[in-house]
Amino acid sequence: MKNFFPFLFAAFISAGAFAQEAPDVLIKKVTDEVLEIVRNDKDIQNGDTHKAIALVDAQILPHFNFPHMTALAVGKDWRKATTQQQQQLTAEFKTLLVRTYSNALTGYRDQKVKFKPIKIGAADTDVLIRSEIQQSGSKPVQLDYSMEKLDSGWKVYDVTVAGISLVTNYRDQFGQEIRNGGIDGLIQTIAAKNKSLESTLVKASK
Repeated sequence: MKNFFPFLFAAFISAGAFAQEAPDVLIKKVTDEVLEIVRNDKDIQNGDTHKAIALVDAQILPHFNFPHMTALAVGKDWRKATTQQQQQLTAEFKTLLVRTYSNALTGYRDQKVKFKPIKIGAADTDVLIRSEIQQSGSKPVQLDYSMEKLDSGWKVYDVTVAGISLVTNYRDQFGQEIRNGGIDGLIQTIAAKNKSLESTLVKASK
């Protein structure tokens, strides 16, 4: 599943110039741009995960609604969390997603993205953008973006890869952690995972 997350993140490398465009136009345009960048970046292709993380941190995060994503992933227990806990959960979840999937950028080779036609009405504020990852010798993989229209533009709040929702995939894990140790226990678990991933990256870079 994670091998296809380069395209999840890559689709949003563009700056605010595209923020008010239709969501399907936004994703297609910036996906084409970022794939061209990765194709020509030998460092990322050779496994420079730190450079991939920097790319995600600097240019992609503004296009995701992480508070909404985190709330969906936590589920009904989100309402039990204090404002401070919600902020901590959002920060740690964001770090987890970036550290977990940015290394997938290094696996890019000859994949292509095909977007499926969609009709979006002027009054629509929640849409599903469907695309397909195509690679020679492999079956196409469905990649869908759930997007919502905010005052700041269109934002992603969930991604579905091969029929598996990102936020739903985490919800069961998070629910179990909350049952075992409460909201603070979940925060500590995600933070520990982030530290482990960071340690792995440091060792790999030596």
